[in-house]
Amino acid sequence: MNLRHMKIFVVVCQENSITIASKKMYISQPAISTAIKEMENYYGVKLFDRLSKKIYLTEVGKVVLSYALHITSLFDELETTIRNSDTIGTLRIGSSFTIGTHLMPKYIKQFSSKYPSIQTFVTINNSDIIENLVIDNKLDFALIEGLVHSENLISKSFFNDELVVVCSLSNPLLKKHSVSIKDLKTQDFLMREKNSGTRELADSILLLHGFSVLPIWESASTDAILSGVASGIGISILPLLLVQNYIDDGVIGKLNVIDINLKRQFYIIYHKNKFLTPSSLEFLKLCRE
Repeated sequence: MNLRHMKIFVVVCQENSITIASKKMYISQPAISTAIKEMENYYGVKLFDRLSKKIYLTEVGKVVLSYALHITSLFDELETTIRNSDTIGTLRIGSSFTIGTHLMPKYIKQFSSKYPSIQTFVTINNSDIIENLVIDNKLDFALIEGLVHSENLISKSFFNDELVVVCSLSNPLLKKHSVSIKDLKTQDFLMREKNSGTRELADSILLLHGFSVLPIWESASTDAILSGVASGIGISILPLLLVQNYIDDGVIGKLNVIDINLKRQFYIIYHKNKFLTPSSLEFLKLCRE
């Protein structure tokens, strides 16, 4: 069993097809089937279930894939480093929406000015999707808002943030010096989509106070939510980083909610089996500073 077996196995898993993997790797289908069979014989396990001409990764196959992804990635990184000894290579960075909007541009600019030979590729999406991309080794590391959900990921906090409750300037609650959870229960909510770091934290905090929100509006677009809030459709819970300018410009108002802690932290995440290159470590150092 060698690296070739691992590479073939990874591509078959990614394409979920021996036929497509054969075309992608320019290797005959019998050769790919033989390589998979050799792996199964070597470990004495079944990596795929074969049903109705389709293949399905077994549970043990999923374990092998989690390691194979990083073994092949390490080899690719080794080749890149050797072939480009005058540079450190490329970085594939993930980011949640809030961080991608307000922090990532500054980080990329500072990093690129210090290391102009290193190319950075950034993917911005909600925290749940970014987490899965890190697990699948499609990203080297990521900066997210929520807590991680996988035991295969390492997370380290790097930035303090807070959520705020915002409403239209005509909302009667804005006239009150402070509002309570009871007041919030009288309002319609416009919320970020499920599985976003912001939504997850807001839901969990309110649930601790016996309040389960059923939003009348869900969106991955903060601008869409802010437009709805400003129009008086309802209130929302959003990151202060994203709404501070709207509050300062008098577009929306911020409610002073008592007896509720909306502070949170941002996290750097990476796979526990991931080898962090010198360039990765430099970028993470920049984030912490």
